[in-house]
Amino acid sequence: MRHAAQAEARTEQTNKRLGILLSGRGSNFLAIAAAIADGRIPQAEIAVVISNVAEAPGLVAARPMGLATATFVSRGRPRADHDADVIACLRQHQVDLVCLAGYMRLLSPGFIAAFPDRILNIHPSLLPAFPGLDAQTQAFDYGCIVAGCTVHFVDEHLDHGVIVLQRAVPVLDGDDADALAHRILEQEHLAYPEAIARVLSGEYKIEGRRYVTRA
Repeated sequence: MRHAAQAEARTEQTNKRLGILLSGRGSNFLAIAAAIADGRIPQAEIAVVISNVAEAPGLVAARPMGLATATFVSRGRPRADHDADVIACLRQHQVDLVCLAGYMRLLSPGFIAAFPDRILNIHPSLLPAFPGLDAQTQAFDYGCIVAGCTVHFVDEHLDHGVIVLQRAVPVLDGDDADALAHRILEQEHLAYPEAIARVLSGEYKIEGRRYVTRA
């Protein structure tokens, strides 16, 4: 039994620790949690789930899973002060990678500097097309025949950092913006865990704006 406990302790020590930031329902957070549970993101664990919205559905969902949670309400607070609290919480939980999962705030330069090349975001378009809010509707209204989602590193510009992974979603003749958004979300739930696993593996390098897998 002692040897088993020691082996388990060594396994826990090697796990990469994720900090999840969300503002709403947290469907991508739940997809990440499921991917960890079934081994698609190996040697990883969710260290903490943080929201800027009190009782956000994603935060509520995290509690019965036994995950650490924290709320730092952003409304009415200076961005730098709010971000300092979130940074301190992530550091307290020894987070290796920060994953934005529907976190509806722009991060301050200080936040990004605190976790250089260690913040990921998922966006519901094939960047650089249609950054910002309502990307699915933007793509539909523009008349695109292909839409999709993008996982990228976060830098100081909106939806701009180096792209890790993209998935294309065809726009069907019978689509409306809501139907397209639903199908893009299905692909997000596959793309985000895959991208996290790639980044945690460390088997890549950044060349300019290109994410390149090491041979």
